[in-house]
Amino acid sequence: MDKRRMNHITVGFIVVMALVIAVMFGNNLRRPPQVVLPDTSATGDQSDQAEDDAGTLSLVQVTPETVQTAIATLSRPEQYRRTITIEQFWDGGSGTYEVSVLVYGPWTRTDRTLPDGRARHTITDGKTTYIWYDGDSAVYSGPSAGITADNEQTIPTYEDVLDLPKEIIVQADYRTISDVNCIYVETREGQDGVLRYWVSVETGLLAAAERLVDGETVYRMGALTVDLTAPAAADLTLPDGTVLAPELAE
Repeated sequence: MDKRRMNHITVGFIVVMALVIAVMFGNNLRRPPQVVLPDTSATGDQSDQAEDDAGTLSLVQVTPETVQTAIATLSRPEQYRRTITIEQFWDGGSGTYEVSVLVYGPWTRTDRTLPDGRARHTITDGKTTYIWYDGDSAVYSGPSAGITADNEQTIPTYEDVLDLPKEIIVQADYRTISDVNCIYVETREGQDGVLRYWVSVETGLLAAAERLVDGETVYRMGALTVDLTAPAAADLTLPDGTVLAPELAE
């Protein structure tokens, strides 16, 4: 067998193996998520299982020293909608509420039912924020003044992990929450307590988070199901009929 034929066979084998690996990687990352908040008592065994489930991702070692680099490679979808469950705990009580979130390019819409039963609606593009309530025709609008879309969702801005001093990150690895493969980050006790983040490796979105003070959970959020379909024009329309994303109406 001449050298040219051997080279052709070698190249063909490499191409076939690359395709097989790509299919396996895609199948591992596209499992349907479920809305189940993580068990905060999870140990390293969960991390080992997540590495097995993540397939090729297990080749990238995530440690407190490398986790910031890993998170920096993630990006959020340009459009999506999901429901975030927020739990807050205090001495003698707790409260739970949900925030419906829709994102389309620079626009973020949130809908949250308040304790008095009214729904608060906000739409922001990071520059201007619009706020109104069910039953009111008036819409407040003004500069966002540093209020981010994550603030409106009442969730931590997980990209803040990128600015943390490495010495306060005590644990980082891969973990799976209800078939959602995540990068997990945990900080040591500080001014804000212990912070825990689960960031989806598929969507780049914060899938879950916790804050503990003196060993007690005071905040928990979870949002494991994500819908990536485009919104309708009505989703980004103010009560007076102003369409903020007119291209959706075309």
